[in-house]
Amino acid sequence: MALSETENGFSGGEGGGEADAIVQTCVLGSFSERGETTALISSLSEVHGDLGPRESTTERFLVIMNRYQEQPHLLDPHLEWMLNMILDFIRSEKSPPSLVHLCFKFLYIICKVRGYKIFMQLFPHEVADVQPVLDLMSRQDPSDSETWETRYMLLLWLSMTCLIPFDLSRLDGHLESDGGKAREPIMDRILAIAKSYLVVSDSARNAASVLVSKFMTRPDVKQKRLGDFLDWNLATISQTNDHSLRNIVVLDGALQSLVNMRTHTQACMLSPAVLQCLEKKHLSESSEAMLRKLGVKLTQRLGLTFLKPRLAAWRYQRGSRSLAANLSMSQSAAASTGATSEVETKEQEEDYDIPEEVETVIEHLLLGLKDKETIVRWSAAKGIGRVTGRLPKELADEVVGSVLDCFSFQETDNAWHGGCLALAELGRRGLLLPSRLTDVVPLIIKSLIYEEKRGACSVGSNVRDAACYVCWSFARAYEPKELEPFVTQIASSVNISALSWFLVVYIAGFPEYTKSMIDHLVAMKINHWDGMIRELATKALHNLTPQVPDYMAATVLPQLLKMAVGIDLHGRHGAILACGQITHALYKVVKKNFVLFAHLNLLTHFQLHDRKQYRGFGGELMRPAICSLIEKLSLSKMPFKNDPIITGWQWIIDDTIKTLHLVSSGAKDGILAALVSALSALCEEYYQASPDALVSQYTEGLNNPQMLTRCGSALALGCLPKFMIHGKLKQVCLKCKEGTFTEARKDAITSIAQVSVKAGACAEGSPDSTLCSANVDEVYGTLLSSMIDYTTDSRGDVGAWVREAAMTSLKDVTMLVASSAPEILSPDMVKCMMCCLAQQSAEKIDRYRAHAGTIFLHLLHITPATTTTLNWNAPSHAFKYIAQLLGLPEYQYHTLLGLTVSVGGITESTVHFSSQSLFDHLKLIQSDSAALGQFGETLLRIFRDNLHNDRVSVSFLKMLNQILANNCFEIFTTQENHPFCVDLLALCKEFKKSKDISKLRACISVLCGLIQFQGEVRKKVLSQLLLLLCHSFPVIRKTTASQMYEMLLTYDDVVDPEVLDDAMTLLSDTNWESDLATVRPHRNQLCDWLGVPRPQPVTKVTI
Repeated sequence: MALSETENGFSGGEGGGEADAIVQTCVLGSFSERGETTALISSLSEVHGDLGPRESTTERFLVIMNRYQEQPHLLDPHLEWMLNMILDFIRSEKSPPSLVHLCFKFLYIICKVRGYKIFMQLFPHEVADVQPVLDLMSRQDPSDSETWETRYMLLLWLSMTCLIPFDLSRLDGHLESDGGKAREPIMDRILAIAKSYLVVSDSARNAASVLVSKFMTRPDVKQKRLGDFLDWNLATISQTNDHSLRNIVVLDGALQSLVNMRTHTQACMLSPAVLQCLEKKHLSESSEAMLRKLGVKLTQRLGLTFLKPRLAAWRYQRGSRSLAANLSMSQSAAASTGATSEVETKEQEEDYDIPEEVETVIEHLLLGLKDKETIVRWSAAKGIGRVTGRLPKELADEVVGSVLDCFSFQETDNAWHGGCLALAELGRRGLLLPSRLTDVVPLIIKSLIYEEKRGACSVGSNVRDAACYVCWSFARAYEPKELEPFVTQIASSVNISALSWFLVVYIAGFPEYTKSMIDHLVAMKINHWDGMIRELATKALHNLTPQVPDYMAATVLPQLLKMAVGIDLHGRHGAILACGQITHALYKVVKKNFVLFAHLNLLTHFQLHDRKQYRGFGGELMRPAICSLIEKLSLSKMPFKNDPIITGWQWIIDDTIKTLHLVSSGAKDGILAALVSALSALCEEYYQASPDALVSQYTEGLNNPQMLTRCGSALALGCLPKFMIHGKLKQVCLKCKEGTFTEARKDAITSIAQVSVKAGACAEGSPDSTLCSANVDEVYGTLLSSMIDYTTDSRGDVGAWVREAAMTSLKDVTMLVASSAPEILSPDMVKCMMCCLAQQSAEKIDRYRAHAGTIFLHLLHITPATTTTLNWNAPSHAFKYIAQLLGLPEYQYHTLLGLTVSVGGITESTVHFSSQSLFDHLKLIQSDSAALGQFGETLLRIFRDNLHNDRVSVSFLKMLNQILANNCFEIFTTQENHPFCVDLLALCKEFKKSKDISKLRACISVLCGLIQFQGEVRKKVLSQLLLLLCHSFPVIRKTTASQMYEMLLTYDDVVDPEVLDDAMTLLSDTNWESDLATVRPHRNQLCDWLGVPRPQPVTKVTI
């Protein structure tokens, strides 16, 4: 397969710069699979009878052909030999039907890729081919759904045989057969086949319409059968409706046959009847898009039959259709051919009456421009262009006026889209004269920015795309001088239509586009229904302010201030955000306070408050918008120190914190973020003297019964500047430690870290003012205790939020202490922190594992470059490195604890890669009894510490079962009553009274794995299993019996070989879900065979 040079890289020198795009393509140079294709076609005779090889051969051929879907012309030199090879099989009398059908399937695959119009021309169409193809077609079963490719290709082949230049009656010979019965003429046979396949439901219907187009245009057929066929067709259309699938198929076939028939004299005579039939059918009201499209297509074809086939002499012409001719023509010659003289035009249009039916045709086409389906609108637009090209100048101008009526805001986006397509067709064909550009260009500019809200989304992208297509067609159709007055408007609108928020500053850097882009953002995007668009628009205005600061201050800001107090909610929200962004940008550019606009912005706050627009759904937008305004005005250093307005700003922030529980969950995070940013900027700029009341207010808010108020108070404390929390560090940290809600604990942990970082670290500092040796243990203790928060509720593992915040906080505080006062960090504290991070980096949730692993490496290495090669999110990449920590005694416990929940989890990829990494480590220490013993002690310690922790214990039992099943402790099995097995069995006994079925099932699997250990412990394991055979839960009894059966298959030395078969038969044949009285004798029998004392039932003593 030949590839272009661009696939393997780029040519040229170095230092191309970021602006030079490196485009990689995969362009095929030629058809390079000829050898394989030849082998596949040659093997058809061998594989046609076997389903497996036939499917694999077909699939491989399909893969090869599909590779050329984008460049089918590369197949052209090879189509003939492929067709001939396949036709040899088809023509052979020895070929069975299965081989013939497979050959036609291969032909269809080639035809689908290359296109039937090109491929069908290669079929042999000599006189000798007519009868064999017709006979083969007659033998097909139209109802066979497995062989539709055969019928499709035969109909195309038959279409080509109809092109022979001889009268078909000459091929009939003597119509009387040997039996005396008259044979049907070939013409009638072909017509019957065409009619029968026009009403089938598969793709053969499309091929039948092609057959009709070739067959009915023959002179002999046209003379003898065209009228009857049209009568049959019109009767079929009139008598069917689109209320059933069968009728839809029939209508589709009949309409396709009429559409594909070429224009000729007799058909032109019948055009009024066909048009009248279509009018009565009301296809434009059909629910089927394909029927509406065929109706529009047929209508335009009929319209062309009413008009003379000519090129409009009055059309606008730019040069010649030939590129070579254009290049050779002089400028003056090209200009002279630009238009035909009016005298000549009038002479050509004399004595030319337009039939009344043309008006009906145009009316239907204009209606099609407003259809709800794109395929119908596109067909109608092309029809408008074709029909208009044959009309006189005055009538054509009326058509253009009717098309322009589509561009009304009372019309839907479908009409705008259809109108754009029609204008593009008219312009491309030179039918839209330059005199009309003054009417058309304003509508195209509106189309380029068209957008209409519909429910929770907007429509209009197709309209904007079609408007861009109009601009492209105009650029190709008109001389530059014709478009010169409109270039700036069109270019600005096109740039806006193709606007990317990342390129807005670059595009606006050109003076021609700057103000138009700003005006568009203010007029169309600031009040957009999508909040994200509004925010991006305000950021774009911020970035554009340095380009034209005077225009922003004098023109844009006054407009926005009016919108900020308007009745449109979205407009108010976007305008307030934009006011803040522009004011801040103006301050950064000119370093001057725009006090006038600032006062107007303040009035906005009071008006919103007086109108009670901070309440309800609108308040969810207004509160973060005003907070953003407060932040930007504070950053702009407005001269409001000791001004009463600061009290109003503080009120809105405090009121927002108190009413957070009233907002929807989706708006909560955005409000909190805006609130924290506003409070931080406000305090930093205007509260130079520390107000104790504010700190006390937020610390008291941590005890508020409303959870979100606690969150807001905690975040507020964390964002306060250093001078405000000076001397209050201990008070803030103690208050933040208290919390019962998960979200509140998460925000409190974040606040502790922020306050600590702002306070700084000093070994000998005051515990109320800095992080020092006196309070560092308390701060780290709070953060480390949050690392083991595994709270769960209906939302899942919500404690992960707290753990994530704790990890981030530990990193921030540790980086501060390590750089300022490393001596206050004790080794035990660092060890505990790193072990907790190692545990989190080995757990099952990808997001939090990645977060922990990144922080772990960040604390280990000064340069962050070492963290770029490890993808913590991918289990296949992360666990093989995490498991290496098992070799370090200091990290073994916590790493194994984290791996426990991963290996015993339920996510397949996590379980697979974590267990594989664990077993790889165990293989390394398999021969080291000391290391394996230490690993076993760590396992027992984890089991013992988490015996009653269901989150760990169930996962631990699943992990332990895998370890035992893989014989990882084989070295221990050679020693009788190994302590590891004895201790493990003692811990497993703690679950015998559990009511948790999943825990009991996991315990059963572990007990069956412990049977591999030698000594008295084996008897004790069997005793526990036999006890479970009479558990009160039937499902546990059944599971135990099943696991014991597999255990006896694996470890056949557990029981005497003489009774092994009897024991296994008893385990498998007994219904262990029966009542206890029934299964207990069977259990006792097993006890006797296995040499285990029968369990004695305990009699309950009632007092």
